Amino acid sequence: MNHEFYMRRALALAEEAMSHGDVPVGCVITDEAGVILGEGRNRRQISHDATAHAEVQAIREACGMLGSWRLRNATLYVTLEPCPMCAGAIINARIGTIRYGAREEQSGCCGSVLNLFEERFHHHPKIYGGLLEAECAGLLRMFFQTLRPDGGVPAEPQDI
Repeated sequence: MNHEFYMRRALALAEEAMSHGDVPVGCVITDEAGVILGEGRNRRQISHDATAHAEVQAIREACGMLGSWRLRNATLYVTLEPCPMCAGAIINARIGTIRYGAREEQSGCCGSVLNLFEERFHHHPKIYGGLLEAECAGLLRMFFQTLRPDGGVPAEPQDI
């Protein structure tokens, strides 16, 4: 399977999120044959919904396409390491493999802060990080530089 192809699609979705003022994160879910089951991009700003992360959007679409909440043999491609909420959704959906781009040092649950998938939950997906990492991280860096051109930290970083 051409993992870069799917991550490039996720990057395109991340760029769409950025064009709407959202943190540029995109996600694609495929089945074992490489058929795209679901796609998502961050929509927190546009939808005023704290749960509107790219992974959640893609999981909802994939489950709808399959008519099942179980995505056992699916691969999730996401431009940024999943947060705790998205990691929980991945566990609940039984997604088999995660491939992410950039590390998320503040809330990443594939090892940056902690590896939620090593805990005593009922499901443990395979995890691969660093896919097109420079491009994924570069898009995020560009987004945050437009918010803070002087390099300063916003007054409330948790709100970004």
